[in-house]
Amino acid sequence: MTRGAAKALGDKVAGSVSKRTECVALGAEAGSKARKAAELCVETLSEQAWLDLVGGA
Repeated sequence: MTRGAAKALGDKVAGSVSKRTECVALGAEAGSKARKAAELCVETLSEQAWLDLVGGA
């Protein structure tokens, strides 16, 4: 999923993960954002779980 598609579904798309981040949807190549989310104990979701949550599936 692209950032534009996520925005179209009404979500806020951020360029980085911080302690204020509520949740991170992880795609196939999440890389550093996945690691940062884990370090900060930020909830992560698979792309499909996120789509189910926002009703975009």
